[in-house]
Amino acid sequence: MSDRHLSTQFDAELSGISTRVLEMGGMVESQVARAVDALVNFNSDIASQVLATEERVNQTEIEIDLDLSTIIARRQPTARDLRLLIAISKTIANLERVGDEAARIARTVKRFVDSGVSTRLRLPVDDLAYEAELAVSQLRKALDAFARLDVDRAVEVLKRDDLIDQEFEGLLRKLITFMMEDPRTISPSLDLIFVAKAIERVGDHAKNLAEQIIYIVKGTDVRHNPVGTVESLVR
Repeated sequence: MSDRHLSTQFDAELSGISTRVLEMGGMVESQVARAVDALVNFNSDIASQVLATEERVNQTEIEIDLDLSTIIARRQPTARDLRLLIAISKTIANLERVGDEAARIARTVKRFVDSGVSTRLRLPVDDLAYEAELAVSQLRKALDAFARLDVDRAVEVLKRDDLIDQEFEGLLRKLITFMMEDPRTISPSLDLIFVAKAIERVGDHAKNLAEQIIYIVKGTDVRHNPVGTVESLVR
């Protein structure tokens, strides 16, 4: 078999895996959006759908990981191709954790509905929805950067990460005020703090994805560096 034919097969395998990563990304992006929708509307049925999707996400991660191991063993890739495979492995791990955060939100919704909290107390779920909108937007941009291997777009994701952190801190202060003013809100407010933290982690995973894209294209590990330093490293 010619080297050219082997190279074409390898490129097709890489393309197929990249496509499945994007499909997995779309799945978890939808999962987060539906989990927040379930929270805003206190809808147990939507929450159940989010939980049902978790198994598909987990299975997809396992299948892609197996394909990656097979390719590495059979093709013995070097340089950029190996970086791509390593980065994909880390990317799907981050996406699986995004799915976990969505499932955590969905379980909180079901607990609220089952306990009747949604009808007894007015909770600041709209603020959580805005934080989630920022996080989902970050995830979508990171996936788009992955599809295009676009370093500039990946850096843009890193630059906007602080917005979600600021929103989380503001929401935390608001929930503390709620608990001080009305002791009945203490238990559900604590649950919402964990939801807000789950949403913040979605943003963190989007940031991790962006860092992996830079690693694929530039071969530079930019983790744990300030954004200004990252911009200097990728020029």
